[in-house]
Amino acid sequence: MNYGNIKFNDIANGEGVRTSLFVSGCTHHCKNCFNPETWDFNYGKPFTKEVEDEILKSLEPEHINGLTLLGGEPMEPANQQVLLPFVKRVKQKFPNKTIWCYSGYLFDKELLCENLEYADGKTHKTAEPHLVEMFINGKKQMVSRAHTPITKEFLSYIDILVDGEFVQDLKDITLRFKGSSNQRVIDVQASLKQHQIVLSPLNEKRNKDIPRRLIYNVKLAFW
Repeated sequence: MNYGNIKFNDIANGEGVRTSLFVSGCTHHCKNCFNPETWDFNYGKPFTKEVEDEILKSLEPEHINGLTLLGGEPMEPANQQVLLPFVKRVKQKFPNKTIWCYSGYLFDKELLCENLEYADGKTHKTAEPHLVEMFINGKKQMVSRAHTPITKEFLSYIDILVDGEFVQDLKDITLRFKGSSNQRVIDVQASLKQHQIVLSPLNEKRNKDIPRRLIYNVKLAFW
């Protein structure tokens, strides 16, 4: 896995002061994505053990609240393989610090699919990059390519997931932790325990310091 950037002492991507890792590789290609260069899985630098150690070192100060994963798409199957052992290290060393993750995949419909048994044992590519066509019990069905054998374990280390693709028509700059109103700030651990979506109280948190004039001008741009 490659990564595009690491932001230390970041206050923009999650609650408090954080270290944010921008991974490379994304198949969503959202219109007006703020980070399109990270769509390329080969963009940036290799995510090595030395880079992991540097991030872990950055999390040591008491004022650092935790780690944020974004990109790019952390939940691309290839990225999950690399990030799972890394988030394990983070939680083992800093059990009281939070891990946030931003993903275009939906928590319930695309990441937490039930384990499936495939009649022919094969997967088939489709026109939709995040879906695969599978024969399940003899019937052709569309399922998410983001659900892998390790996805649920990966999610077990995530505290907050901001899910859903960025939608330009639903962009709202007053929202504190998400770019468009369709996205959800999910309490992952509560959701896993209750087997239903549990939104974090931060889901509707808004920026209070944005001038009304700026908001008005942004709205005019969409009319």
